[in-house]
Amino acid sequence: MPRFAIIGGGIAGLTTAIGLSQIGIEADIYESAVVLKGIGAGFGLAANAMQALSHFGLQEEVLQLGHLLPDYNILDQWGGVLVSPDTARLSERYSQSNFAIHRADLHQFLLSKIDNDRLHLGKRAIGLTQNEEINTVTFEDGNTIEIDYLIVADGVKSPLRQLLNPDAKPRYSGYTCWRGTLDNTYIQLKKGTETWGARGRFGMTPLVNNCIYWYACINAKANDAVYKNWTTADLQLHFADYHAPIARIIQETKPEHLIWNDIIDIKPLSRFAFDSILLIGDAAHATTPNMGQGACQALEDAAVLIDELKNEKNTRIAFHNFEKRRLTRTRYITETSWNIGKVAQWENPILVKVRNVLMKNLPNNLQQRKLNKLLNVDFMDINNKR
Repeated sequence: MPRFAIIGGGIAGLTTAIGLSQIGIEADIYESAVVLKGIGAGFGLAANAMQALSHFGLQEEVLQLGHLLPDYNILDQWGGVLVSPDTARLSERYSQSNFAIHRADLHQFLLSKIDNDRLHLGKRAIGLTQNEEINTVTFEDGNTIEIDYLIVADGVKSPLRQLLNPDAKPRYSGYTCWRGTLDNTYIQLKKGTETWGARGRFGMTPLVNNCIYWYACINAKANDAVYKNWTTADLQLHFADYHAPIARIIQETKPEHLIWNDIIDIKPLSRFAFDSILLIGDAAHATTPNMGQGACQALEDAAVLIDELKNEKNTRIAFHNFEKRRLTRTRYITETSWNIGKVAQWENPILVKVRNVLMKNLPNNLQQRKLNKLLNVDFMDINNKR
């Protein structure tokens, strides 16, 4: 029986391990964290992600963890509507709904489907030797494993990806981000929105268990020492001129629930498959969060990979076919998300005013153009690789 290993216990790695077990392949998962829990706060599971989960029979259980998002608006800093994306069409395309979910909830759910004996924590992969017969992975603790097929899913800063492709280094978007969660009892937020203003962006959405997830993005130098130490009081002051309930949401967030990090991605790669080694998830195509597709694309990866392995006995060919099916779609999402972020983070008051007027007055078909391209491709269509 060929030996499979997955490097990385995030959404991509865990979902792939679940899918592999369903087709009779038991893979060991090696994760750098000593304790595995979802890092971050909330994120979106769009209809395409729910469709991917349905291929593994996981959709119905995940539905219980998410908050239904029938629609959302992009607003100006005074609360006026700039764009109302037609997310209902995404739901119709896949006969699924769009949800917001807490990362930790999804992570724990996926973990519950994994055999504990297959999960190895505190194992940061830092070295890789590849030959025609075997792949040898070296871990930071000095131990090694020999494996036939290796799936690399250890995120945007993947050391193994850097060894396979030294030029694929993370790139900084130009803006930094805070995230938080809080109780929704008094605010009673009903709808997800993202606000674009000259002082940055602010997004908020309801979650299950009567919670709110929010994020705030501000232009900054990479790893800025000042922003690194900002508190909720600093953020509240910065966004004081933005519409309600932004200031209150920030104010009511407990300091221990505030997360900060710079927004990075990787420039689209030209290949994901390296013979008996495959890159998936953020290790392959990390994207900025501006289309809400990071986790969604990781789940698509898992569904497409298992589809290829079910239909192609030669694993190397299956890896190569996966690459052909995923390169164009993930490149489009990465590049489009990068460009949306640049426009959304404009600070010049004149440019912001022009942008807002255009967004409000563009015909609906032009407003929806970016979403339409996401909609018009069925990610499970095998013809995508031709």
